[in-house]
Amino acid sequence: MNITHAAVAGTLESGDVMIRIAPLDTQEIDLQISSNVEKQFGEAIRATVLEILARHQVKGAQLILDDKGALDCILRARLETLLVRSSDITALPWEKNL
Repeated sequence: MNITHAAVAGTLESGDVMIRIAPLDTQEIDLQISSNVEKQFGEAIRATVLEILARHQVKGAQLILDDKGALDCILRARLETLLVRSSDITALPWEKNL
């Protein structure tokens, strides 16, 4: 999946996460996480994000996460919404990625 333009998903409310994405000229993933629960769950947050990006074959993107204690299911939903908003597709290819 190619990231073609910048996008945002989520809010800064307690229990949510705001994620911003922008395309990069390289094939790398630049992931920046700011979380009030980073000491306890920072590695789990990073693993979830990288798993979703790998599943959808995302390369060449900068992601900035502002986490306010979001559950894993909310993080996944926000990230998948973000991927649709930032690419030229109308929906994720669910059948291919299960």
